[in-house]
Amino acid sequence: MRRSLEEAMVRGDRFAASELEELLKHPLLAPTLKQLVFVGEEAIGYPTVGGMTLEAHNGGSLPLAEGELMRVAHPYDLYCSGEWHHWQRDCYLDHRVQPFKQVYRELYLLTGAEREERTVSHRYAGHQVNPRQALALLGKRGWVSYPEEGIRRTFHEAGLSAWVTFSQGYLTPAEVGGLTLEGVSFARRGEWQRLALAEVPPRLFSEVMRDLDLVVSVAHQGGVDPEASASTVEMRAALVRETCAMLKLDNVAVDGRYALIEGSLGSYNVHLGSAVIHQQPGGAICVVPVHAQHRGRLFLPFVDDDPKTAEVVSKVLLLAKDSEIRDPTILEQILHPS
Repeated sequence: MRRSLEEAMVRGDRFAASELEELLKHPLLAPTLKQLVFVGEEAIGYPTVGGMTLEAHNGGSLPLAEGELMRVAHPYDLYCSGEWHHWQRDCYLDHRVQPFKQVYRELYLLTGAEREERTVSHRYAGHQVNPRQALALLGKRGWVSYPEEGIRRTFHEAGLSAWVTFSQGYLTPAEVGGLTLEGVSFARRGEWQRLALAEVPPRLFSEVMRDLDLVVSVAHQGGVDPEASASTVEMRAALVRETCAMLKLDNVAVDGRYALIEGSLGSYNVHLGSAVIHQQPGGAICVVPVHAQHRGRLFLPFVDDDPKTAEVVSKVLLLAKDSEIRDPTILEQILHPS
């Protein structure tokens, strides 16, 4: 059910109010649907019992017109509403655990360079990935490999295909040494002429870039993690802000890619991409995460397993209350920086 609903969001499937009413009668599906934001012609919110109204982030009730069509809201819809941060705050304060990343999903918008290049995005050009791992990840997300031209994902409902090219083909030494990403293009299904990136529906463009961001992050080659994308950093920054607000921590601020912390024992910054800690002044502080301990103990408003985000948030909370740290190894680094 979770995967089907996520795919419905990506495709933009529409539901009539009467259909949503029937789905909300299903004993297993109803609890999942109630955690997702739906968007109609005018209204946007969580479906309520009966499916004929949507609940706004402020608790208000928004009636649906007879025959009005709705769809699972994509982050682009929340972005366009101008109230995305309100939905994030509501989701967090109510401890609403969504079946997949929706309200806190990464959003990828066209950059100025991509608008200038018009038909090809080189956002991930030059990143080298492990072929087997990359193709396995993309295969699970609907991408099909064509050794002579690259990899392609087709959005049948929109009649569009996205394809990624590499600097070298598969049947070369690059198959062993790694594949280097080159460009991302879109075309109408069955055609070869590239579409202008500005003509691609923003929802589909964002999902294609999100797939590639995952591959670059997970299947990177070379032993060094690439810096997290701006969208991932923004999502983690929002989580840090909401967590600190809920716990009434006023000694944490978010500045760009860093969480800045004024502790009792020192000042620190935590990189929202890599989770690396630096003391100011001083060097890096090594705090080794044990990811299994975070599960079930640190609230994240989505089901997806995201240990790096849990690591970032937990390190910020640890340093915000550094006077309560009892680990001698961490205290030694803070009190006697090298």
